[in-house]
Formats: sequence, structure tokens, C-alpha cells
Amino acid sequence: MSSIVPAVKHELNLLSNSGGSHKDQTEKYHGILNTILSSSSGDDVVEGVKVFIDAIVNENVSLVISRQLLTELSNRLSQQPDTIAKVVSHYILDKVQPRVISFEEQVASIRQHLAKIYEAEQSWREAADVLVGIPLETGQKQYSVDYKLDTYLKIARLYLENDDPVQAEAFINRASLLQAESKNEQLQIYYKVCYARVLDYRRKFIEAAQRYNELSYRNIIDEGERMTALKNALICTILASAGQQRSRMLATLFKDERCQHLPAYSILEKMYLDRIIHRSELQEFGNFLQPHQKASTADGSTILERAVIEHNLLSASKLYNNITFEELGALLEIPPSKAEKIASQMITETRMNGHIDQIDSIVHFETREVLPTWDKQIQSLCYQVNQIIEKINNNEPEWINRVSEEQMVH
Repeated sequence: MSSIVPAVKHELNLLSNSGGSHKDQTEKYHGILNTILSSSSGDDVVEGVKVFIDAIVNENVSLVISRQLLTELSNRLSQQPDTIAKVVSHYILDKVQPRVISFEEQVASIRQHLAKIYEAEQSWREAADVLVGIPLETGQKQYSVDYKLDTYLKIARLYLENDDPVQAEAFINRASLLQAESKNEQLQIYYKVCYARVLDYRRKFIEAAQRYNELSYRNIIDEGERMTALKNALICTILASAGQQRSRMLATLFKDERCQHLPAYSILEKMYLDRIIHRSELQEFGNFLQPHQKASTADGSTILERAVIEHNLLSASKLYNNITFEELGALLEIPPSKAEKIASQMITETRMNGHIDQIDSIVHFETREVLPTWDKQIQSLCYQVNQIIEKINNNEPEWINRVSEEQMVH
């Protein structure tokens, strides 16, 4: 047995049997706690605190005194090594569980510190589970909106780090009910970041891209984080299923001059201009993906491969009136049967106009939106003319200036 424990037990027994005011008793308990925490032995501290906790949470001790002492102990845990603080915290939580309603504030403080320890150890699920134990909605204590919002967002982020987007989404949904009530702009940004990440993990890429893009314009975030948000918006847009929503997002990003400085800009450019993207061009872009974005879909393709196949199919629909399954498979670099299946799915989901002739093994494309297509072709032509002018300007600036002066004279 630890050398400090018998002496601590003796002092606590004497104190429990003695009278005196609350103030006198509290000061004596404080003295005993100081003796325990000042011990040079970690084992003495742990065993001494356990004995001390057993004594103060006893129903014979006034609740006023117990709360004061538990608050003091929870505050001083941060000064102890994490190994000691972790053991002591778990012991306290187990011991006060039967009377947790009486010590809600102290338990919340201990759980917050314990979660920080687990987070530092990268034990994400343990940290999240500890915070979940805080009775934010069911307890008697009235927590502020900001405290509850911050805690829910921490839990969501920790579950995301543990690759559990389902649990993360559950706590983001709780946070969403509170974020409108908060005036804290930092927490509002924190909420938007977590929500975007949850959508990203849940493969709701176009919704995630929209929120990442919104974050990239917030001045409260520093320049580096805004560019990271923009890069995430670009990646999620490229990974999203082909269709009108993604086309609108591609146009938004393509017109954003900041995107030209991102390494994935070449893929964005080809997608926006409806150009065929070959498998060999995807290797560099694949290096920017996070682990959850590299997962496989139901047909065995990766998320990126599936997105590019759908893009190429949509591009082909604007180049051809019809195409055989064999030719389409060769164009998309996949088996003809898979090309037929993806085309059928996109037509069924109205993400592409056309119909399939299974007897002749041909996909017929239908271009119903003539004016938007014409506008896009004009836009593409103007873009290419601008690129040529920029190149001439870079190589022959004097010639450009001379032409401009002649136009002004005429």
C-alpha cells in the first residue's frame, strides 16, 4: 500500500467525525488535498486522490463542501501529468455516477479535460465518447448556447477523425439547431467547416463543394485556410456526379481566378470545357485525395474514376449524335457493358438526355437545350481567343500596344 494512504485516511476519518463550520471543514479538506497533490510519487497521488474522492462524495459530507472540493480538484487536474489525470478522472466519473445530477458542472469540466488528453493521444473515439457523457440537454444545469454548440462540434469533429461520419452527422444535426442562436462568429465558421466535412465524408460532394466555396470567401479565416477551403471545393466538385448542379459549380469555380493557382486546375478546366479526360491524367490529381475520397463505388470503380467516366460520357453526348456500346467503352476506357449501364443510369436519373437501343447496341444522345449549348460554345471560343491574346501579349507586348493605339486613332 502507498505510504501516503494511511495518513490521508486517518486525517479524513478525524475530519468526518469532527464538528465545525463549513468554512473550517473546507479549509481542512483543502489542506489534505494539497498534501496529496504535492506528493512526489505518482502512485501516491493516484491512491491518495481515490481515498479523498471516496470521502468527499459521501452523503455525510455537505453537498456545498463536496462541490467546492470537486471543483478545486477538477481545476488542478490540468497541472498533473496526463497519465495521472486520466486515471483520476475515470475514478471520479465512476464514483460520482450515482449522484451525477448533484455534480453536473464538475463532471462536465472533468470530461472536457479528459477528452483533451485522449485527443492529444489521437484516441478520437474515446475523446468523443467522453464528451457525449456531458448531459447537455437532459441535465438540470442550464448550459449556454455557445457551450453546447462548441461541445457538439467537438464531438462531430472527433468522430470524423475516427472515420465515423454517421455519428458525426448526428451531432452536426444537433449543432444545426443551435447555430442560428449563437452570435459567436468563430463558432459559426467552426460549424460550417464541420458541416462541409460531414457532407464530404458522406459523399454528398456537390453540397460539400458549395459550403467549402462559401468558406473560401470568409475574411475571418486567414488566407491559407481560405485557399484550402477553395481546394476542397474544387476536389469535391470534380468528385461529384455529373449533372446540372455540378455544371453550375464548375462554372463558379472556373470563373474564380484564385482557382488558377491550384494544382488541380487543369482537370477543372477540362471538365468545364466538356473535354474528354483520359485515365492517365488522373494520377497527379489522385494524390490530393483524402483516404475516404479514394473509396470504391458499388461497381468497383473508385469515386474519382466513376466521376470522370460520367463526365466523359456527358462530354461524348455533346460530340456525338449516337455511338455504339463498343465505341463508347473504348472512349471511356471501360468495358462496353459497363458503359451501357452507366449511360442507362444517367439517362434514367435525367442527368443526361438520350435513349438506348439495346437491339443495335447503340446509345442515342438528344440535345434538348440548344441555346445553352450554343452559349457555352461561344463562351469556350471567347476563352480560347483570350488565351491566345494573353500568350501574344506575353511574347510580343509592343505589337499589342501598337495595335491598340491604331484602333484608338481610327
